[in-house]
Amino acid sequence: MENFAIKNPGRRNFLRTAPIAAAAGFALADGSLFASPAAGQSAAPAAAATIQLFTAQAIQEDIKALQAKPGNNNLVDAKSLPFTMVLTTETAKSAKEFEWHEGRDHVLQIMDGATVYEVGGTPKDGRNTKPGEWLAPGSDGAATLTLKKGDMLVIPRGTPHKRSTAESVTFLLISPMGTAKP
Repeated sequence: MENFAIKNPGRRNFLRTAPIAAAAGFALADGSLFASPAAGQSAAPAAAATIQLFTAQAIQEDIKALQAKPGNNNLVDAKSLPFTMVLTTETAKSAKEFEWHEGRDHVLQIMDGATVYEVGGTPKDGRNTKPGEWLAPGSDGAATLTLKKGDMLVIPRGTPHKRSTAESVTFLLISPMGTAKP
């Protein structure tokens, strides 16, 4: 039997956690997420968060239920992890104003249907609605994007955005929260 030693435990930790961090929107340059244990210490498993598995079957069942009764299914909340994850179905719904957030990003994937996003630009007559949250009736120079099943959109914090759904859309939204590092 051969004995294989781990030559670079920091790389192993990075490869183990990078996909999760990327999905949650963490900067991969944040060394604290992937830090190697100090010399002579073994790596202990993190106890802070519970691993959650969302099977394809469970997601399809959630989508079917939401399409029967549109709304939100909060899959992960920010109480235990620094992001939220919500499965949403909406029908014939349009935002009245652009919104943007100082402390969270959006990563969304269209699971079914289609929607139109207006993103970017310079907000006109913006107002602060609560700490870190803003609304504006318009945004000069915003781009209009039509998203359909399978499309994914990343909206960085501070970017004005507004959604309009003519018919029906089901999407998964992941919103990483916290302070962004330059």
